[in-house]
Amino acid sequence: MTSTQMEIQLVASVVAAACALPGVFLVLRRMSLMSDAICHAILPGIVVAFLFTEDLSSPLLVVAAAITGLVTVALVEAIHRTRLLKEDAAIGLVFSALFSLGVVLISQYAGGIHLDVDRVLLGELAFAPFNRLEVLGHDIGPKSLHLMGAILLLNILFITLFYKELKLATFDPALAAALGFSPVALHYILMGLVSVTAVGAFDAVGSILVVALMIAPPATAFLLTDRLGRMIVLSIATGVASALLGYWGAHLLDASIAGAMAAAGGFFFGLAFFLAPDRGLLARALRRARRRMEFALRLLAVHLFNHMHLPEASEECRLEHLHEHINWQPHFAQRVVRYGERRQAVRRDDGLLTLTEAGLEIAREALVR
Repeated sequence: MTSTQMEIQLVASVVAAACALPGVFLVLRRMSLMSDAICHAILPGIVVAFLFTEDLSSPLLVVAAAITGLVTVALVEAIHRTRLLKEDAAIGLVFSALFSLGVVLISQYAGGIHLDVDRVLLGELAFAPFNRLEVLGHDIGPKSLHLMGAILLLNILFITLFYKELKLATFDPALAAALGFSPVALHYILMGLVSVTAVGAFDAVGSILVVALMIAPPATAFLLTDRLGRMIVLSIATGVASALLGYWGAHLLDASIAGAMAAAGGFFFGLAFFLAPDRGLLARALRRARRRMEFALRLLAVHLFNHMHLPEASEECRLEHLHEHINWQPHFAQRVVRYGERRQAVRRDDGLLTLTEAGLEIAREALVR
């Protein structure tokens, strides 16, 4: 592995971790679309700041992007408060208008430089190691690595200092306000961090990958845990894993690095979506099947309990007669009886079904309910 490859993976991992931190709270607040809106809407702020500074590495671009992100949030909420449009419609309206304004400004005033729409949208991680940062004549690594490292530390510092306030404002904003906190102020600071993170990652990865890394890892972690602290750790781990897997996938397939990383994030989400222990589709299907069998066993226990002392019990309590009396298909009746035997609630004696003590208890509980 060359030093260039290591630096590309390091930059991608730092970007993934920096994006995952604010992304957790966007997912929990059901504001995932806001990340896409901010990532696109801050484009005019970047262009205007560049026109004043004429320097793509100027920190004023980050400041202008953060301000534009806050303006985006304020406009969305102002439109939503009128109750004339729902929040998703307001987000779509504001970010498309601001992004279009940024495209117009680029084509009109910045067409002669590499600040173009493709670069903003797609980025190019492969070029990140060639844009070096020198201090006193010493090469200290890629500029994007130091910039995103600083943004990562900023995000960690904010979440560490305001962890309890963020947790309370996210899950119960009314209680947070009653206790003297300001959910609105925390909301705008969080949106400012989203803006800063997005513009910091633009030059390296582009806005599409920023959105993918800001939403896919937290959404994956959300399916895996109910604890906020654990969700933050899992989001960072999933984001870094997506970056590394995506890089080597792109290396093997000779494909877009950003596209492969976004696809890797989708792959991890797909695994969690189907295989998560509690919220995955497989777990939910197993729970539904288990509840169905539990209900069927209670129904069988009540049926056997009601007929076990009758003269016709030998006919009513036979497996082959369940279709006639309970309207079960033969294969389903077989499954229920086998399930009852595993639960030690039903016995088969020469084809005659009887209840054990556990089965009698199930029948009594069902009849009491």
